[in-house]
Formats: sequence, C-alpha cells, structure tokens
Amino acid sequence: MGLLDTLLGHAGSKSADKVNDDFAPLLAPGETVVRAFGEIRDLIVFTDRRLILVDKQGVTGRKTEFLSLPYRSIVMFSLETAGHFDLEAELRLWVSGQPNPIARRLGRSAGAEDIIALLAPR
Repeated sequence: MGLLDTLLGHAGSKSADKVNDDFAPLLAPGETVVRAFGEIRDLIVFTDRRLILVDKQGVTGRKTEFLSLPYRSIVMFSLETAGHFDLEAELRLWVSGQPNPIARRLGRSAGAEDIIALLAPR
C-alpha cells in the first residue's frame, strides 16, 4: 500500500505486531492481535477475542473512541463495495440488542474483502 492510497483513505493491512504493541494496555491478559486494517487515522483491529473499532476524532486526532465488539455479539454484517463512481466501500455490523447497524466507510482498495473473510467464520 503506497502513500497515495493512504492519503486517499483506502483501507490497508497494518502490521499485527506493531498494533499488538500499541494496543497492549487495552488488551486482556493473553489476548493477541490477529489482523489490523487502517485508513488515515482510523483502525479496525481483529484480536483472538473481539473486534476493536478505533475512531480518531477532531482535527488533531487526540480524542479517540475505542469500540469493543465481542465476536459473539455480531449478529450480521454486510459489505457494500465501491462501484465505478464510488470512492469507498461501506461495512455494516449489526450487534445484538442494537436496532441500527454500526457503519464504517472503507477505501476502494484492499481491505474490505479481507475484513469479511475474517468475520465470516466467527
């Protein structure tokens, strides 16, 4: 993944080892990062126990929201891929007890299909 893809906001794979080190304070004992995908500032992190959505907010990105979803709470998911004129794909996650899905916009390039492949067997 090149610099241009990153600047355009295309989701790409991140090093699981680096993310594991960065997320060490947020992980439970024995929990490890399996795979991570990132855009400019946001991350989607798959651990062996849960899915963590990281949303950096504001101009400086100092304010960060961490949304932790245990895999057992994800009831359904969908992926709307980017078309010819669309610049991004959209991932929707339905969580038990919540009427509305959690939506995350993903870039046009690699990442969306890999995310679905990771969610499917859970």
